Amino acid sequence: MKLLVKLVMMPCGEYFGRKWNLLDIVTAAVFLTMHCLCVMAPFHFTWPALWVAFALYAVTGVGVTLSFHRHLAHRSFRIPKWLEYLFAYFGVLSLQGSPIEWVSSHRYHHQFTDTVKDVHSPLQGFWFSHMGWILDSGSRFGKYGGLKNVEDLKRQAFYRFLHHTFLLHSFLLGTLLYVVGGLPFLTWGMGVRMVCLFHSTMLVNSAGHMWGQQVYHTDDTSRNNWWLGLLALGEGWHNNHHAFDYSARQGLEWWQIDVTWYVIRFLEAIGLATDVKTPTEAQKERKALHQKTMATQN
Repeated sequence: MKLLVKLVMMPCGEYFGRKWNLLDIVTAAVFLTMHCLCVMAPFHFTWPALWVAFALYAVTGVGVTLSFHRHLAHRSFRIPKWLEYLFAYFGVLSLQGSPIEWVSSHRYHHQFTDTVKDVHSPLQGFWFSHMGWILDSGSRFGKYGGLKNVEDLKRQAFYRFLHHTFLLHSFLLGTLLYVVGGLPFLTWGMGVRMVCLFHSTMLVNSAGHMWGQQVYHTDDTSRNNWWLGLLALGEGWHNNHHAFDYSARQGLEWWQIDVTWYVIRFLEAIGLATDVKTPTEAQKERKALHQKTMATQN
């Protein structure tokens, strides 16, 4: 408990005492703008605006969880190229960077989980693992010397295009929302939706390594968290994910709600998703923590 308190209260050195480059300033400006729009939202509430925010949260959220994470980062299943690019475009509208950058950071996270080289290591405190790492691009890219682990994406013109234009697409979406529905659509469709999506994703990196249950032996601090599983469309079953990072399904028990898995399962049922990877019962049993405990006692 003392260690947990120390990590949560660790000073935010990622904000002060360093040089900020243009990318850091733009990133901070985007964060601030979205949070300001969110604060304005209660004063511009309409039911259509709420439903627009909900629909966009679902579409762009699945773009991140299904496309960026389970498909591009881990290759947990296969889908046709047109559908791959469509889901990736939905993910770009989440304002979480380009697929190339997002996937690169996540692959490094799994390679160096919970070490000083982890791109959002919880060892540097809650706020660093939550969002401080995003605001320090020099440290983020400097640890690894660039985007060396995403050659599969860099070879594709579509992903190179999104890498250089990802901010433009959200700007165009915001403009469209304002033209169609004025400030209510803008504040809810961009502000509320983006703040919820930002923090649900970032909580996987922070809270997902601090609070919850560990069911599988993973040699790291990843944890399952039911409320985060709901908020992040299934990504909150984080210990499950670190135990079987190749799996398209993260809510491995029937009661572990995993919305992203339901979408993948539907795509598989209609023949659009193939080679869908999930762990077998024998694989799950071998990694279960109680199995490790029994072996130690024997």
